[in-house]
Amino acid sequence: MIPKLYLAPIRGITDVFYRNAFSKYFDGFDIAVSPFITTQHGKCIRPSQTRELLPENNSGMPVIPQILSNDPDAFIILAKYLYDMGYETINWNLGCPFPMVANKQRGSGMLPFPDKIDAFLEKTLLAIPNTLSVKTRLGRNDVNEIFQLMPIFNRYPLTEIIIHPRTGRQMYEGATDLKTFETCLGLSRHPVVYNGDITDLDTFQALSGRFKNVRRWMIGRGALANPFLPAIIKKGKDVFPDKMKQMKCFHDELFREYQKVLSGPAHLLDKMKGHWKYFASAFENSRNVRKKIHKTNRLERYEKMVARFFKEQNNRDFT
Repeated sequence: MIPKLYLAPIRGITDVFYRNAFSKYFDGFDIAVSPFITTQHGKCIRPSQTRELLPENNSGMPVIPQILSNDPDAFIILAKYLYDMGYETINWNLGCPFPMVANKQRGSGMLPFPDKIDAFLEKTLLAIPNTLSVKTRLGRNDVNEIFQLMPIFNRYPLTEIIIHPRTGRQMYEGATDLKTFETCLGLSRHPVVYNGDITDLDTFQALSGRFKNVRRWMIGRGALANPFLPAIIKKGKDVFPDKMKQMKCFHDELFREYQKVLSGPAHLLDKMKGHWKYFASAFENSRNVRKKIHKTNRLERYEKMVARFFKEQNNRDFT
């Protein structure tokens, strides 16, 4: 069976410009979960909150909006607004590991409070017209927190649960806990999406071989470093020539689109540096490439440096 592949929500990276450019030059993803929108107090929705989700701006892959919130009333308002925009399914972020979010009991910071999660789901699911999925981790502090949450999730009509098999405290470090993830599969009455450290075909095949009932897979950093990865997984082999030419076209498209909307060269340069955190992995001596780009503070120098990197790498294998 062909797997269903999701582009992970990575704030500051997998925005509408990235998603549209990816769809133009690469293949493999079936759907994307957008980087989270944070709810605001009050009934007013600012246009800037949802601008990147305007249907006319999303010409590439289908999108599921993700909401970060611990306020059910504000969540309901935003969910209804998104429904009116055309989004019949939304996602609740219970996984963000960053302390500035978690310390406010949002994202993974809400996981130690199962009663609050239960009350949130009870109130919102009765009030919203959308269907709802949840993106979570195994816990904030301890993997055993998930075992208090699974019975709660099972009581509600969720479309799916996306599980990253780490705790919030781990951030993205340390090993994924595949044993606990496997236990969750047996406990869940909902479809489960695996999310975490899918970096190459071998890794995917090992995971899909172990979790034979999982049909849905979310890929983040692995696809940012190697945008061919989703299509390689779908085909079961790497059959893509001239990868660097395609990568350069993708980079140049992103550069042009950001240039249209960002205010000034400094903002454009900062944005592109964020992407090179992942792009550099495809280049020989990737650490040196990333270091040189990070030190660049002039846009003209950046453009010349990037053109040289692509030219030098063009005749080498994609790493």
